[in-house]
This record gives sequence, C-alpha cells and structure tokens, in this order.
Amino acid sequence: MTNHLGIDVGGTKVAFRMGERTGEMRWAPFRDIRDDLARIAEAVRELGEPDAVGVAMPATVDHTGRVTTWPSRPGWTGADLYPLFDEIFPSTPVGFADDGDLAAVAEADAAGCADLVYFGVGTGIGGGIVSGGRPWPGLARGSCELGHLIVDRNGPACGCGRSGCVQALASGPATLRRAAGLLGHEPGFDEFCQAYQDARGWALAAVQESCAALAAAAVGIAELAHPSRVLIGGGFAAALPGFAAEVAAQAKTLAANGKPVVPIQPAALGGLSSLHGAVLLAANQHWGKH
Repeated sequence: MTNHLGIDVGGTKVAFRMGERTGEMRWAPFRDIRDDLARIAEAVRELGEPDAVGVAMPATVDHTGRVTTWPSRPGWTGADLYPLFDEIFPSTPVGFADDGDLAAVAEADAAGCADLVYFGVGTGIGGGIVSGGRPWPGLARGSCELGHLIVDRNGPACGCGRSGCVQALASGPATLRRAAGLLGHEPGFDEFCQAYQDARGWALAAVQESCAALAAAAVGIAELAHPSRVLIGGGFAAALPGFAAEVAAQAKTLAANGKPVVPIQPAALGGLSSLHGAVLLAANQHWGKH
C-alpha cells in the first residue's frame, strides 16, 4: 500500500491526511518559519512514514519552490521550500502547489469530470482550471489566479494592487461590506446568513451582486477553456444555500445567442478540497514538472 501524505497549509491551521488517517493543528500567525516547520514535523510524525508528500500552499510559490509572497506570514517570504521540507522528509519526494489549483483537481476527481473550473469563495477567492484531468496551465507555470480576474475595471480596490478583481467584488468580506452599505451598519456573519435565508432584501441584493461578478468570470473563462461544468465551493458560499444556483442564474443573463451557458453547480468536498488535492499531488508528482 502506498502512503501518500497530503498537507494543507492555511493561515491559522494545517491539516494532514494519509490514507484514512487525518490530523490538524492550529498555529498563531507571524511565527518564525523554523518554528512553523518544527511544529509541522512533529504533527505529521504521528501519521507514519510517507512514500510521497503533496503540500497545498496559500502562498505564492514559484516553480523552484521559493515563496515569493505570503502577506499573512511574511516570515515565509523568500523561503526555499524544497530544502526546508527535505529536513522533515529526507529522501521522500515532496511537491508544492497552490491550494486553489489542488482544490480544483480534487473536485474534478470527486465529480468524475476531467474538464472543469472551480471557484472557492471564502475570505478570498481561489480556484483553478482542470483540463484533461490535470491542473491548467500546469503547476510548473504558476498558479491559476481566478480570484484576480478583472471583471469591473472601475470596481473596488483589491489587495493585489489592482481594481475590479472578482475577489474584490465577490469574496465573503466584499459581500459583507456591500451588505453594510445597504443596511447602514456592518452585519455579523451569522446575522447576514440568517437574513439571506429569510430573504431580506439587503442580504439578497448583496449576494446577487457577488454572484453576478462570479458569473461574469465563469462565462469568460468558459469562452477560453470550454469546461464541462463550473463548480462553486468555499466556506462562504457553502454557508448560503442556493449560492451556486444564483451564480448560475446570473450566468444565464450573459448567454451568447444560440450558445448555452456552461452548467454551474455546488462543489462537493467543502473545506476538504485542498487537502484531498494535496494527497492527489503526492500521488502525481509529475504534475509539477515542465
């Protein structure tokens, strides 16, 4: 039996999976990278010895394994991940990839669909494109930054330094900011979710605008990639019943003459998609090669 270890590194927690064994650890932000890696090493030791490792990273990592930026953990910026992880897993193949790309691969695997687009809607917007069962354009060429597609050039500022990105319009925080402008005060997350389920006008309007931005991104990508379906996941979307259906409804308003809109559906794996994708990366190290 091959032991493929998946590690999903987040801003506040790290999740692990090898076979049916899982684990999770929480960590405070802004720790030193050596301290972070020591804690990871201690946690994964309980799962046993892996044959290969796949790591899902929220940071921007280039094809050499160097972290180019990670705003929530600046101590990792510039780190060369391969030699650092070699200290934890000597003589074991380790691969790194963007967590959104790996989430897309995992959702494609779960759906039995070789060609799809996945959006993860949460604090930010991640996701990826899968073509022929593989991440596109390929892990060695960089991550697929769906959240930074510009859908409104006169839109709000995004953390990436541009304006009008789908993340700046449709992420959880962006939706709550829009709701605050309509309501007159900033709602709590639970208040917002309840108001949406109760079909309160201000909550519905805030979500509809976010879904319209996502629909514009989905329809645009479909013109290029021709996926069989688009999946909408992530914690924020999962908390709002009918969110994916609203994206689908908004997409229909953008249909070209005589051309059906790509099917848009809810994703299946919830918050575990990146972790499952990391396990798949461990089993398919060649994904990261040119």
